[in-house]
Amino acid sequence: MSRRGIMSEGLKDEIARQMGVYDTVHSGGGWGEVSSRDCGNMVRMAIELAQKNYK
Repeated sequence: MSRRGIMSEGLKDEIARQMGVYDTVHSGGGWGEVSSRDCGNMVRMAIELAQKNYK
């Protein structure tokens, strides 16, 4: 079974830039090098963006 991402790659990259983890992701390690805490914060930011755009 394949997993389908909910966030687009562009959105993930934009949030990663804002959080300062973009270089970690694109230096060869991929998303596996980003801490669980940072991933959770990325989800929180994505939810906040979605709520702002929904209003």
